[in-house]
Amino acid sequence: MNPGTIDVVVVDDHAIFRSGLKADLDARLRVVAEADTVESAIAAIRARRPAVVLLDVHLPGGVGGGGAEVIAGCRDLLGDTRFLALSVSDAAEDVVTVIRAGARGYVTKTISGAEISDAVVRVAGGDAVFSPRLAGFVLDAFGTAAVAAVDDELDRLSARELEVMRLIARGYSYKEVARELFISVKTVETHVSAVLRKLQLSNRHELTRWAADRRLL
Repeated sequence: MNPGTIDVVVVDDHAIFRSGLKADLDARLRVVAEADTVESAIAAIRARRPAVVLLDVHLPGGVGGGGAEVIAGCRDLLGDTRFLALSVSDAAEDVVTVIRAGARGYVTKTISGAEISDAVVRVAGGDAVFSPRLAGFVLDAFGTAAVAAVDDELDRLSARELEVMRLIARGYSYKEVARELFISVKTVETHVSAVLRKLQLSNRHELTRWAADRRLL
């Protein structure tokens, strides 16, 4: 394995497609697991903790049988694992649903192996990637107003409060946050209280959900 290799889990219910996709991905990417249902996808992602999950939107299993359900089942991993939806569907409802769940991008299966490889690398690096005509769906659904609202909420927090908020939302204990930021546990408690008050949230569970919904983890 090359030092810069990006670990990928491929989730699709068609074995032939998974085989073809693996053959098309370039040397920067390493497929560490495959899955074909909601349940097997969640299990594989939790076991392998890949950098990127290539995720079909429509899957058998689970309650709703969709890629969004897989993301929901791995919500606590969103800070380290990113999801890129890959589907034959270009329906606005599918795009918006999976992006709202936490996916970092959405591309259709008509793109080339080189294009999907580049998309995975970009998503692993923190970019959001969409097939050209799909980006409009996202803008229509979330719009600049939604982006401005999130920015306004974040502007209420100080730089230190932002650091504390992200760590708490990722599941760190107060002691772990204190150790990570070289501050006292009492100071962490003070910052958390301020964050909850400013964001009008009641507890750390609501904070985690708030941060995940805004893809801040």
